[in-house]
Amino acid sequence: MIIFGTKGYLYQLAILTLVCGRCGNPSAHTLRKRVNKFTLFFVPLFPFSTKYLTQCTFCGAEQQLTKEQADQLQAQAASGAGGPGGPGGQAYGQSPQQPYQRP
Repeated sequence: MIIFGTKGYLYQLAILTLVCGRCGNPSAHTLRKRVNKFTLFFVPLFPFSTKYLTQCTFCGAEQQLTKEQADQLQAQAASGAGGPGGPGGQAYGQSPQQPYQRP
């Protein structure tokens, strides 16, 4: 008898401040990488699916990204630019990020 299946792994790559495309709030977004691996006898052998996504910590909305977009966001987080709302950046097709102002 051969036992095979899949197992999912979730990696948190960065935390960014972006304007949410759903709720419109400037909030923290987690940049995550979801990898599904094929397993044989409960041993993960190779990945067959990799997806990148951001999740708004305010409303919970998820936005799927391409690998290039995820790499760009991760580089901006590492450089301390504060997310794609910096000079010339945009939050995945949205208008440029506005600084948060208290009412």
